[in-house]
Amino acid sequence: MILRRAARTIVLVLPVAAAVASAGGCSSDVNPLKAAMVSTGSGIKPVEAPEFVAQSRKSEATYMPVGESAPRRAIRARNSAGQSALQAELEGARNRNEAKGRAAEGAAKDAAKGLAPNPVQ
Repeated sequence: MILRRAARTIVLVLPVAAAVASAGGCSSDVNPLKAAMVSTGSGIKPVEAPEFVAQSRKSEATYMPVGESAPRRAIRARNSAGQSALQAELEGARNRNEAKGRAAEGAAKDAAKGLAPNPVQ
């Protein structure tokens, strides 16, 4: 009898608790529970954006509609000559970095010639 009463209580309380938890967990702007809590003074107060944030935002935030393509870019893709020039520039930078690495490695080996290895105890 006691077990039946406990089971019945759990069955009745569990959906109510789940509904309250889901309603309380909503953080969107359209939340009647949140609005009621804020109006009574116990909810989170709305915070104004700092001045630098307000200045950096556009006054009219427009969003691209779903299913519409993005506008064409003003900057065109590189042609094959531009790509070849960029590739040569990047390969030159890589070769310079590798040469600097080899020079640093050689200098470190020269500096360590007279030193005895320090075994780990």
